[in-house]
Order: sequence, then structure tokens, then C-alpha cells
Amino acid sequence: MPDQDLWRLSASETVKATTAGDITAEAAVNAAIDRMNAVNPALNAVVEDLSEAALARANALDKARAAGAPAGPLHGIPVTIKVNVDQKGHATTNGVPILKDMIAPDDAPLVTNLLAAGAVVIGRTNTPEFSFRADTDNPLYGRTHNPWGKHISPGGSSGGAGASVMAGIGALAHGNDIGGSLRFPAAANGAVTVKPGMGRVPAWNPSQQAERGMLAQSMSVQGLLTRTAADLHLAMPTMIKPDPRDPFHVPLPWRGDPLDGPIKVGFTKETYGFDLHPEVSKALDTARDALTDAGYHVIEIDPPELREAALDGYRALMGEVLAMMGPELRAHGSPTINAIFDEYYDQFPPFEGTELLQAMAKRSHYARVWSLFLQDYPLVLTPFLPQPFFAPNRDAEGPEGVREALGSALWSYSMNYLGLPAGNVPARLAELPQGPQPINVQIVGRRWREDLVVDACVAIENRVGTMCDTLWERMN
Repeated sequence: MPDQDLWRLSASETVKATTAGDITAEAAVNAAIDRMNAVNPALNAVVEDLSEAALARANALDKARAAGAPAGPLHGIPVTIKVNVDQKGHATTNGVPILKDMIAPDDAPLVTNLLAAGAVVIGRTNTPEFSFRADTDNPLYGRTHNPWGKHISPGGSSGGAGASVMAGIGALAHGNDIGGSLRFPAAANGAVTVKPGMGRVPAWNPSQQAERGMLAQSMSVQGLLTRTAADLHLAMPTMIKPDPRDPFHVPLPWRGDPLDGPIKVGFTKETYGFDLHPEVSKALDTARDALTDAGYHVIEIDPPELREAALDGYRALMGEVLAMMGPELRAHGSPTINAIFDEYYDQFPPFEGTELLQAMAKRSHYARVWSLFLQDYPLVLTPFLPQPFFAPNRDAEGPEGVREALGSALWSYSMNYLGLPAGNVPARLAELPQGPQPINVQIVGRRWREDLVVDACVAIENRVGTMCDTLWERMN
């Protein structure tokens, strides 16, 4: 492959080539930077270009390798970091103008771990204000566009990450997820991700001036968006490495014990009163058939207390946000984000006072119900959204916009409240009147078994293929 096309390589292909000496880290990084320069002006996915530092680091990695230093598991892989996570010497803006000069004094644990593994950060990616929308736009950096076209939102809040990785700007894109912020962009752009379970990836921002609320701590997780499911198996073991700055991190290995016999997969098309689009239904059928052919035992199920867990969980989160972030949102948020939060509060009336404490306590009930359910069904195949991904700015279009963009996403934020791992993988490319767009499905897994979730994503991808090659043909 010519050097200028190295950006097309997956993370797994890149590290295989760099560790074998077939290509240099500098060549891999330079190709990703050239691709960023070519496509990012139209996308606005990367909002801080770190090309100069990236090439210097890649050159240093090559020199160390030539001198006999061992290569790390992510040697020479170009990656991006979302602007709501600390990277030493750079602003952790969270998409908010007043934070544009808040320079991180040190790296967050995930940045430390990625760098220690040999990854090279080429840029920082966009997020909506306060990282609290299912779309990506803010007054500081502006709107991110979906590489499939402007008829689709790039998703949020890791919209810059999803758009960048699918457009070929780096093979791994960091993102995070408190209610769907990894999975929304995966679904919007046709990427693959696994939202880790609670405590799986160490998290902390050295720049933060106060600890986050208890629900934010337990519902928010750090992860990656990739173009291939296999790249999650490659990179997530680095992401989950311990860091003493997160005292609640759970130091378990990536791979758990094998399960006996064919793995049972619960299968549902339940969308809790929201219409299921035919294209989403077809994607679910394709995923079901792929898992069946791969040796899984797929059984239709009735999910236990999912709707109740989702609504209680989001109302509790809104209660905590109102109490701990409400004044900051009012003072420093744009009229757009404040109007959206007014709709959030209307559609998910925040629990307050004793009710909020009771909802936090009831979280254990829902988690226990699902823990018992997953003893019988270690994996569950579900819709992610009941409809194809929505148009840009849909969540700012009043009650119906918020209902479509977030209200229908019960399968998303429920998993954060339950603290369970949930993968998101494309299972169909829909040719719709407004244009082509990927349709992703969700795989829920047992606690601590992200590896099983990713295995199932690999099986689906083996049937469907990756979306990136088709996307690149359309982009070019």
C-alpha cells in the first residue's frame, strides 16, 4: 500500500505493520494527518490540530524502536482525544466558551494509558456544550458534520470522534458515554463501539475543581470508537489498565472465562411505544441471523423492567444535573442548550430531594434484576434507536425533536443506569429518500464481560462487513 493510503488501515493492521517494521510510525501518523487535512475542513470533527507534536512523537517512537526498545501494543497508531478529557497542556473546553483557557495540568488516565501503549494523538475532537446533547454543535467550535452527508447528525456527545474515525482521521477515537455518547455517534456514523460497564476504565480529569455527582461518576464511562470490531479487542485492554487516581476502578482482565456451550442471546425488537422503522427491523434480523450462523443460541425474550429502569435512571440523572450543574448551565450555556435542557426537564421530570435518593437506591434493584436475567442470557440483542438516525439539530426542535432524539433512546441510557456493557455495531446500510445511512444495533452483556459483547459485534461484522470502505467511496 502506498504511504499516502496508510490512513485506510485499521488499528490492528497498523500495529501489525509498525511492529513488524513494514512501515514506520511516522509514515502511519503522517498519512492520518494528510487525511485530516483533506477531509476535516468539511467535517469540523477535529477542533485542535496536534500534527506537529504527533509527528515529533512518531519520530521518537521510530528512533526508540530502531535502538531496540520494545513496541507497545498500540505502537504508532494515530488516535484522537475528545475535548472534554484532560490532555496535558491543552484546554479541556467541554464545548463551552468560558472554558477555552482551562489548560489541563496533567493527562487523564486514559490518555496516560494510550500514550504508554505507543499511540500517537493527532488531534482533539468536538463535543456539544457540556457534552450533553445527542448532536454535536457549540458556540466555541461550531457544528460537526457527518461524513455520510449533512442529512444525518453526527450524533453526540462524541460526535467529533465518530465523524473523524469513520472519515479516516485516525484509527481509534476516544469518546465517553453517560447516556449514549459513544453509541449515538457510532450509530450515526456507522462506527463500532462498546460502552464499558461501570468501573471498567479508570477516569479522572486533573483539571476538575470538584468531584462529580455520584450518578455522573457511576453512569459516565470512557471508551473508543473504531471502524472495526476487532480493533476494540486490540485497544480496550490498554484502556482498562489501572490508575490509582480512580479509586473505584475494577482491575479485571479484558478476557473473562469461556462460557460452556453455545452462548444464549436474548433477542428483542421492543421499542416501548415508539414505532420500529422497517430498516431497523431488517438490521435486527440480519444481526440475529449472523449470530445464529456463528453458533450463538438466539431466543426471543421479554426484557425485564427496562422501561422503568430507563426512565427512573434518566430522571435521577436530570435531578443530579439540576442540583449540581443547573446554575452553571444557566450562567454559561447558550440559549440553545438551555432550551434543550428545559425540554429534558419537561420530558424527564427531575427527581429531587428524597425522591432522588430513593431513585439512586432503586438503581440496585434494577441492576439486580438484570444481573439475574443475564445469568440465563449472557448477551441481549436489542434495537438502539427505533428509527434511522435523526437529522442535525433535531434535539433543538422542541418537544418532538427531543422525543425523537432522546426520548426514544430507552435502550441507551438504561444501560448507563444499570452499569452494564453495551456494544453498538452497524448491521445494515439503508438507502433512504434523504440519503444513505448506516443502521446500528446494540448488544448488551453481563457485567465485566465487554469481551463477549465485542465477540458478538465481530460475528455481526463478519456478515455485514465494515461501513468505512463504502463511505470512503462515496466521500471520494
